[in-house]
Formats: sequence, structure tokens, C-alpha cells
Amino acid sequence: MQISAKVDYGVRALLVLAAASEPMTAEAIAKDQGLPAKFLGVILNELRRAGIVVSHRGREAGYHLGRPASEISLADVIRALEGPLAQVRGLRPETMTYQGAAQHLQEAWVAVRASLRAVLENVTVENVVKGELPSEVAQLVSEPDAWVGRRLS
Repeated sequence: MQISAKVDYGVRALLVLAAASEPMTAEAIAKDQGLPAKFLGVILNELRRAGIVVSHRGREAGYHLGRPASEISLADVIRALEGPLAQVRGLRPETMTYQGAAQHLQEAWVAVRASLRAVLENVTVENVVKGELPSEVAQLVSEPDAWVGRRLS
């Protein structure tokens, strides 16, 4: 899975908002995280349409979370900004059919989606801000092999 800049920036913006005590402008968030302000503005607008953030104009202009940080999962952010967590050629894994030697490939793609859900639906913005991952996810991170990149050999 590749995590796009759009998702990375969106999550980072939400983390800043979760830690803030008052609404923040896109420019202030961008400055805090070293992000391009215009692109972040587009991302925040998409998150606003999804109900993840709320924007205000006027004297107290800026963005704040649309619901508690404990109720915003990383999966929510990915779906709002990019669509489904896992697709095969733009289709949902359960709709795929294969023949012959590939007949069981669909099961692998569904398992990939299930494993992504197991992490991304259970890690919230609050978990990340506090540095308190759910135990199942913390266990994955504690494995030394998790920190080692792999290359095609």
C-alpha cells in the first residue's frame, strides 16, 4: 500500500487540530507541519465535505475537528480523501473473479483489505496524538521485522 501525500498531509492536519485548543487556519497548520498551504486547503475542504472537519469564517476563522478525535479513524481519512482502502484495478476485491491457476487470488486480495481494516479502522487520530496505539497495532509495531524495508531480490 502506498500512502499518498494527500493522505499523509490530511492526517497530519487532523493531528494538529486534535492537539489545538482553538480553530486553526490552513496556513497556520501548513506552517506548523511544513506543508504547502494551497494543497492543504484543498485537502481540508475535502475533509470538510466528509464531515471530518468543520470550518468557520469571521473573527474565529479556521478549522476544527467535526467530531471527537477518538471517533476519527485513519480509515475514515483515507476513504474521505482517496476512496476505498483496497482496490484491484479500481474494483472492490469481492467483485473480482479469476479462472484456472488464479482462481483463489480473490481470497488473497480480500485478506489484504481485511488486514488494512484491522489497523486503519482501529487507529484513531486521538491514538496517534497521544502515542497510544491499540494493543493489537502496538504489537505489530513492536516486531523488529516491521521496521525493516524489503526489496525485490
